[in-house]
Amino acid sequence: MIGRQTLQPLGYRVQVVGAAAQAIQEAVRFSPEVIIANLSLPGLSGKDLLVALSSQGIEVPVIVIATKEQEGDVIQAFRLGAADYLRWPVREAEVVSAVERVLKQVRSKSERETLSRQLKQTNQELQRRVRELTTIFAVGKAVTSAIDQSVLFDKIVEGAVYITEADCGWLLLRDERVRTFMLGACRNMPKSISEKLNQPWDDGISSLVALSGEALSIHGEPLQRFKVAKLGQSVLVVPVKVNKEVVGLMVVVRKSAQPFGASNQALLEAVADYASISMVNVRLFKALEERARSMQQIAESSQVSERIKDELLQNLSQELRAPLTAAMGSIDLLADGRTRNLNEEQTESVRVAQERLRQLAEILELMTSTQQADAPKQRTVADLNDMARQAITRFQRLAHQGGLSLFTELSSRQVMAYANPAQITKVLEGLLSNAIKYSPQGGQITVRVERTSDGQAHLSVQDKGPGIDPKRLPNIFDRTYQSDSASSHRFGGLGIGLALSKEIVNAHGGKIWVESKPSEGTTFHILLSSPS
Repeated sequence: MIGRQTLQPLGYRVQVVGAAAQAIQEAVRFSPEVIIANLSLPGLSGKDLLVALSSQGIEVPVIVIATKEQEGDVIQAFRLGAADYLRWPVREAEVVSAVERVLKQVRSKSERETLSRQLKQTNQELQRRVRELTTIFAVGKAVTSAIDQSVLFDKIVEGAVYITEADCGWLLLRDERVRTFMLGACRNMPKSISEKLNQPWDDGISSLVALSGEALSIHGEPLQRFKVAKLGQSVLVVPVKVNKEVVGLMVVVRKSAQPFGASNQALLEAVADYASISMVNVRLFKALEERARSMQQIAESSQVSERIKDELLQNLSQELRAPLTAAMGSIDLLADGRTRNLNEEQTESVRVAQERLRQLAEILELMTSTQQADAPKQRTVADLNDMARQAITRFQRLAHQGGLSLFTELSSRQVMAYANPAQITKVLEGLLSNAIKYSPQGGQITVRVERTSDGQAHLSVQDKGPGIDPKRLPNIFDRTYQSDSASSHRFGGLGIGLALSKEIVNAHGGKIWVESKPSEGTTFHILLSSPS
């Protein structure tokens, strides 16, 4: 009556049985959402039905029908899992209300279970994505930090196998010399294959990807005709490219026939990109190493050539110095007038020869000075007063011959400076030589040594010569600088140049500059650091 008059007219599908044993069988077949059972059934009771359903694992809510006298049985039914109860006799509205109430609970529970499953699935997916991103990040970090290429390739293959959920994998690298692929790294491979590391190896399928340049996923029966089928039933191969050229192949294998999906391929391609970056880095590193070796060889060759040149110049200066000294001694005897049989023309020839020999001596001196300037600086603490005295003593006779007065204004106390005495002396002698050459007869040259107010060592050479054209002044320390032709002709000679002087002073961490006014003379200044 309940099924026919109350529930079926409302659209419910209803199955009616008359006994508990039959109800259990029908519940398995019909899969009802709600069971309405009288506690008083023939054979097994309603309570027995609840126990039987529970033992069979059938979780269907049961609404029991009981009379007023069966309230104790109703309580027991609730303890056994009943969802609700109706008191007999029952009205149609009560039946409908109870059914809808229970169905609402069932559907709510089903929705919760569905949401729980979805949430669990989403969490698992998120966790998998996090693992994938973490793995890719670790691979990227290895690409930028790993120095050992074999370690880097191992990490790349390990990451590829992990994020694609594969059982094994390997990386093939193209050998440019023999135009074949070598086993660069592998993971979870048989010993017979892992022993082929850094050797040519053909897996039977990667060559197809190398030709096409496109990724390949294959599984099941089609895979059986390839040699790689011995390792698994599903394979994914992705090319590693540099400038659209296939330079390697990334391969992962599953033992089961479960195919690799699009997401697996995208992840493996990301790892392949890192492998490509690492190969480019290796190429660049090798190119830099090769260039460094080449530059080192050039530098070493240049140093050898420089040593040969220096040795030749040194030997030449030594070979020339002795005969030149003897020749200058003989010429000086003639120039001093000790031989009375020379006429005026011969005397002039002797004077010219004496001047040319002196120039030759200066050339030899310049060669030695240049070698010293190029040599490693061996700086000590030296007194500028001593260096000035030595230079003045040497040039006193030359200044006297030119009709010049050479004065000194030295400090009453030591003026110490960090300097290579031999090099700074050469600079000072070069400045004195220039001052003598460009000073008119009767002129005055002054050498000053002092300590500045801020404690630095200061040396200057002042002459009363013609001065320097202001237009030429900014370029006077350039190697390409040349004085005007008239002055060069009038004051010929050769000494250590201003460009070389500046290089020496700069190498000492010092400073050199010039002050000059036409017709008033020129002053060169040198500033060197001094110990506190």
